[in-house]
Amino acid sequence: MAKCLVTGGAGFIGSHVADALLVSGHAVTVLDDLSGGTLDNVPDAADWIKADIYDHVFDDFDFDYVFHLAAYAAEGLSHFIRRFNYETNIIGSVNLINAAVLHGVKRFVFTSSMAVYGEQAPPFTEAMTPAPVDPYGIAKYAVELDLQAAHDLWGMDYTIFRPHNVYGPRQNIWDRYRNVVGIFMRQALAGEPLTVFGDGEQARAFSYIDDVAPFIAASVERDDCANETFNIGGDKPTTINWLAEELRATSKVKHLPARHEVQAAYCCHAKLRALGWEPTVSLNDGLARMAEWARDAQGEPTPLPTEIEVTRGLPAIWGQSNE
Repeated sequence: MAKCLVTGGAGFIGSHVADALLVSGHAVTVLDDLSGGTLDNVPDAADWIKADIYDHVFDDFDFDYVFHLAAYAAEGLSHFIRRFNYETNIIGSVNLINAAVLHGVKRFVFTSSMAVYGEQAPPFTEAMTPAPVDPYGIAKYAVELDLQAAHDLWGMDYTIFRPHNVYGPRQNIWDRYRNVVGIFMRQALAGEPLTVFGDGEQARAFSYIDDVAPFIAASVERDDCANETFNIGGDKPTTINWLAEELRATSKVKHLPARHEVQAAYCCHAKLRALGWEPTVSLNDGLARMAEWARDAQGEPTPLPTEIEVTRGLPAIWGQSNE
């Protein structure tokens, strides 16, 4: 039985990874400050520590593996909270990598992002040289590079996953800055217009959580995942307009001014398929499963964890109060 640390384990993807690790018989400690997750998401069989300081946690538990999923993952908003983005997503990650190196962790599993590819022509492959165009993607790629450097110097193994547009039960549908499926579901359930930036022809491939979290958890048991980087998620791109039409029910669609974002972003998963991974949940089925959960989900508007640092060019809807 391995001892596993899951940062961000009270959040969406992290809690599902923690579940999968427990099913596999591992001991799990969740570290989360609850800034984006909820205690209800933490599995009952896991230890939970409310903290964002890592060294003393390693002293107490002596982990074999680290799964680092804690991040502030609002890609579009990252332009306007640049300092917070880098402090949280780079410096916080480096502090964790330092602790993992010092305490002899066997492997460090990091959830990066498709955002590292930037505006290159999709489908994105792992052979492409990352060229992120927003601070969130820049931060994720910086951590990828730091993990590779730590491996080269100290021999700590790593596995990097680049998930994209993951959705499903436990997603924070009350956060209006990220996760378009959750935003649309909350708006539809409240009878509000579904807000679409620009013409809505942005192309994305959406990834159901059950096709993502279990393989991330299982990766530490596989030698063929050591010191490798993988895209993971949905294969078939669709447009934001299609998604809005599927989810709007009786609501209308409201188009807002376009924001600065990549227009077409989706991945190739041939590298992961070669290891036996295969997505099993169709988009229509996954949306239905999430909608069933969302109808009874309880929550409230999620405030920003920091002040807006740059207001120039900030979309008007993001400048409104969250109350």
